Amino acid sequence: MIDVITFWLDWFGVAVFATTGALVASRKQMDIIGFILLGTVTGVGGGTIRDTLLGNLPVFWIKDPRYLVTCVAVSSAAFFLAHIPHSRYALLLRFDAIGLALFAVTGTEIALDANVEPIIAIAMGVITATFGGIIRDILGGESPALLRREIYVTAAFLGATLFVALAQFGLDRSISLVAGFVITLIIRLGALRWNWSLPRYRPRPGQE
Repeated sequence: MIDVITFWLDWFGVAVFATTGALVASRKQMDIIGFILLGTVTGVGGGTIRDTLLGNLPVFWIKDPRYLVTCVAVSSAAFFLAHIPHSRYALLLRFDAIGLALFAVTGTEIALDANVEPIIAIAMGVITATFGGIIRDILGGESPALLRREIYVTAAFLGATLFVALAQFGLDRSISLVAGFVITLIIRLGALRWNWSLPRYRPRPGQE
């Protein structure tokens, strides 16, 4: 059951993140090839890094080309439909929050299936959730989400950690996965709504 849930959530996460890449392309007024490129690297970027680090080769979208087809289809559709939302940036941030939450738990689950240590599974969840968006922002000339003030990576980390902790305590993996997804999404959306952030480093005089 958990494998089926992970597959569909992972596939949906790819589609959601591909949409965010296409929305960035629309903000930069790219052509349809730019939409497809940016949507695809966003959709599969984090998972590609995860699979490479875990040694799951060939990576997931080469094993199952449907992921790649999904990215191309979603990005192409966005080329014709991106003008419809009143605020593409607001839509981008909310889609990104959903993708972040999805990949935080599916990336963690895939790592757990590879029989790695729990702390490594959490790290893989964070990488899966964040690196696609970071690649998207760099290629699209946007300020990377990692560098923004409000909580981003922390949301993925907390969601992945909750998932692993609940699973380690014997809770059903499906329930643990949903709990991790929900907490990641709530934290990220709350950060967007109320500008939640962690304390930042402040320069201080050095000691003589």
